[in-house]
Amino acid sequence: MRRALEAAGCRPGAVDWLAEGEACDIALDAAAPAALEAARQALGALPVDAALLPAAHRRKRLLVADMDSTLIRQECIDELAAAVGIGPQIAAITERAMRGEVAFEPALRERVGLLAGVPIALADEVLARRVCLTDGARTLVATMRAAGAHTLLVSGGFTHFAEPVAARLGMDEVRANLLLHADGRLTGRVAEPVLGREAKEAALEELLARLRLEPRDALAVGDGANDSGMVRLAGLGVAFHARPALKAVADAIVDHGDLTALLYLQGYRRDAFAA
Repeated sequence: MRRALEAAGCRPGAVDWLAEGEACDIALDAAAPAALEAARQALGALPVDAALLPAAHRRKRLLVADMDSTLIRQECIDELAAAVGIGPQIAAITERAMRGEVAFEPALRERVGLLAGVPIALADEVLARRVCLTDGARTLVATMRAAGAHTLLVSGGFTHFAEPVAARLGMDEVRANLLLHADGRLTGRVAEPVLGREAKEAALEELLARLRLEPRDALAVGDGANDSGMVRLAGLGVAFHARPALKAVADAIVDHGDLTALLYLQGYRRDAFAA
């Protein structure tokens, strides 16, 4: 690794292990554009993530996180569709939207329309039986909050799932879409306006203004194309096990680690993680 970085035009410093055998910092005397690619080439096929980040303003004071396939392992609307036997049909639309192949807002309306008549109680069952937190989610939120950061769950999914997930994680705020229902059944409509890519970015902008923070103070993380606006805006934008459209605009890409990788990216040591 050291030879690869030197060949890329950098003089690497000593290795500082944030967690022995798991995560380390290597200080560089200059941010040579080729350094990150050189590091990745040196790692080869090893399941190790690498990022090239500035040392200044490393700890973030605001966390803005997507929910589906980020803070939780599932796409809730896909799980709900699977429970009523139309999983592949809706999952295909979800994947196209997350890749940025179709606009998010009409794709969401189309998927919700296919769920018209489904009992709202089934959403409760899906939440209880199918939705689980991503590894490291609790530690990420707890550690950043213990350090004084504000946390927001912002989702193109639904409050029916997002509010309980945010509560389980102890997050400060949550914003998501409202899934409409009447007489105990889904109407096939979502409340307007739909919270999509632009609304996620606007939520980050609004929080920065309210908390009197700069974009450099924020960390935004997601997995799909609809997260690209907030990931671009944040001082540290992370693509987490993400689609190519988001990786293309992110400051850091996490393909192998869990969500505690976002703490290492900020320079936290493992012994500083909140329980």
